[in-house]
Amino acid sequence: MKERVITVLVLGLIGLPALILGGIFFWILFAVFLGIASWEFVNLMRGANLQPAMPISVGGVLALLVTRIYYPQHESVVLVLLVLFAMAYHSIAFERGRNQAASDFAITVTALVYFGWVGAYLIKLRNLPDGLWWFVLVLPIIWFTDSGAYFVGKNLGKHKLSPRLSPNKTWEGYWGGVFFGVLAGILFAWLWRENISITLLNGAIFGLVLSMLTTLGDLGESMIKRQSGIKDSSHILPGHGGIFDRIDSWIWAAPLGYYLIIYFFI
Repeated sequence: MKERVITVLVLGLIGLPALILGGIFFWILFAVFLGIASWEFVNLMRGANLQPAMPISVGGVLALLVTRIYYPQHESVVLVLLVLFAMAYHSIAFERGRNQAASDFAITVTALVYFGWVGAYLIKLRNLPDGLWWFVLVLPIIWFTDSGAYFVGKNLGKHKLSPRLSPNKTWEGYWGGVFFGVLAGILFAWLWRENISITLLNGAIFGLVLSMLTTLGDLGESMIKRQSGIKDSSHILPGHGGIFDRIDSWIWAAPLGYYLIIYFFI
């Protein structure tokens, strides 16, 4: 527990100034997070006897983060070129005797799309008009959801939610997380009502949508770890595992929150 608390405090000291300042400071923070998460993902897949290309995966994620945020007119071109380069790379690997090269190619592309394309919404969310306030609406909902699911599941959980993917998760914990997620949406909508145009009902809807769907991000990472036979994505964060372990739900929350905001508030 002591390690976990110290890690959270250190991350807070680093993350809070970057969140408040935004811009390049926030980009650097999440470029590091997503770059490390993609590195962890590649290592997890290597545990499943696959060989995605580490330089293309991690380097491509960073290239996509640069173009998606600062040169959006070129983002599609960069993604296409990265996918073509990855296919060429793995085709050569097959020619040299790597029989699983097609599967390796699929995993390399997955790393690019999931961490570089989808993950970029964590930065795009902060870059919205009044993005600081939207960010501190969306992410706390996830934290409340996760905490609520843990405490309700631990004390009241009886019915398994997904026995193969995550044996410790229960339906009671899931609905407890949804309940706390909705409460968090209402709470933070009330707290930030002077900064963004949002009602308590809107906050409840945010909480409901995010808390119901982002669990799939957590289960998705569990699927990857189960296949690889590895418990944690890495040990970079003492007491917490890896970066991917911490941001698995965030990667879902950011695009869902972003499009709720885009279509209904901006």
